[in-house]
Amino acid sequence: MTDWVAEESQYLFQNYGRQPIVLERGAGTRVWDVEGNEYLDFVGGVAVNILGHAHPVVVKALAEQASTLIHTSNLFYTKPMIQLAKLLVENSCLDRVFFCNSGTEAVEGAIKLARRWGLDTRDGAHEIITTVDGFHGRSLGALAATGNARYRDPFGPLMPGFHHVPWNDLEAIKAATNEKTVAVMVEPIQGEGGVNMPAPGYLQGIRDWCDEEGLLFILDEVQTGIGRTGSLFAYEQEGVEPDIMTLAKGLAGGVPIGAVMAREDIAAHLVKGDHGSTFGGNALAAAAGYATVKHVIDEDLSAAARNASERLVSRLRSMEDRLAVVNEVRGRGLLIAVQFTRDCASDVVDACRRRGLLANNVRPNAVRLMPPLNVSDDEIDRACDILEEAIVDATRSVAK
Repeated sequence: MTDWVAEESQYLFQNYGRQPIVLERGAGTRVWDVEGNEYLDFVGGVAVNILGHAHPVVVKALAEQASTLIHTSNLFYTKPMIQLAKLLVENSCLDRVFFCNSGTEAVEGAIKLARRWGLDTRDGAHEIITTVDGFHGRSLGALAATGNARYRDPFGPLMPGFHHVPWNDLEAIKAATNEKTVAVMVEPIQGEGGVNMPAPGYLQGIRDWCDEEGLLFILDEVQTGIGRTGSLFAYEQEGVEPDIMTLAKGLAGGVPIGAVMAREDIAAHLVKGDHGSTFGGNALAAAAGYATVKHVIDEDLSAAARNASERLVSRLRSMEDRLAVVNEVRGRGLLIAVQFTRDCASDVVDACRRRGLLANNVRPNAVRLMPPLNVSDDEIDRACDILEEAIVDATRSVAK
C-alpha cells in the first residue's frame, strides 16, 4: 500500500500543518479516508464546500461543462461567466463583477481598483486602512493588508500603504485617516482571526465615515459570502452596503474561483489592459459557480443555515454550563468558534478526529466549525456529542 503521507513529505513543500489522514472521497457532510474511516466534515474546505461534498448540482454542472468547453481565456466571451455575473449582480447591491481564481486574487484586484480610483478621483490617494487580526490573503499585496504580524513579518519589506488599526475601534479608523487614504477594508466577521464579531454599529460607523470622508468601503466577504452567515452576503444583516466586495471560497461549491464586485462608477476606473487573469472566470469554474449560487438562492439555503445555526449554537452554548474550559461560543450562521480558557484547541481537534469529526483550530484557544449550509440536525447533534467528548478527553475538564 502506498504511504501517501511519506510521499507528501518527500515531494511537496512542507508549508502546511496537515491532519494525519488522507481523504479519498466525500458525500454531503461526510468524508472517508484511504483506510475507510468515516468523518463528519465540519471544516468544509475552510468554508468552501457550502453544499457539502459531491453535491449533484455541482457534479452535473461540472460534467456538462467539461464535456463541451473548459477554458478559452478572457480574449473571448463564454456564457457561464456572463450567467454567473448576472446572477451575482441581480442578487446584490453592486453592479459589476471581475472574476479571478481565489480570495487572495480578489483582494489584490480590490486593492488595484481602489488605487486606480484614488489616482483618478482623489489626487493619487492610495492608502488603505485595515484591522488587526484581519486576514486578506498571502500574496504580497494581500499580506500587506493582513493585520497579523505573524503572517507578515517573515516576508518584508511588503508593499507600503496600509494602516492596521484595532478591530471594533471606529475612532482608530478616524484617527488613521489622512489625505492619502483611499479606502477602509474589513471583513464583516474576522474569520481567520478567530471568528471575531463586529460590535453593534461598527460596520455602519465605517460606512458613515467613508461617506463623510469620500472613501471607499471595501468588504472582504471571501469567507462570509454565499449564505455562510445566514444571508447571501453578510453585509445584508448589518444594514450597510459596500462600494467594493470580494468573494471566493463558497462561490463555486469547491471549485477554485474568486470575484471582485463593485459599483458601476468605481468599476469603470479599470479600463482595458489594467487588470486581468488567464484562468479567471473560465467556463468550468463559472458553470460550477452559477449552479452553486443559483441552488443556494432557489433553495433558500441561507435560511437553512440560520436554522441549523440555532441548533448548533444552542448545543455548543450548553457546553459552557457543563465544561469549565469552554468560555465563549461566537459567530453567525454556520461560521462558529468555540473558545477555551487555555490553549488546547489543537488537542481538541486531534481528539475530534479520532472520534470521527473534522474541525479546525483557528486559534490556539479556539476551534472553528464550518459545516455545509445543508447540514442535517442529526449531523449537528452527532458533531456536538463528539466535540464535547473530545473537549473532556483533551482537557480533562471537570464538569461544573
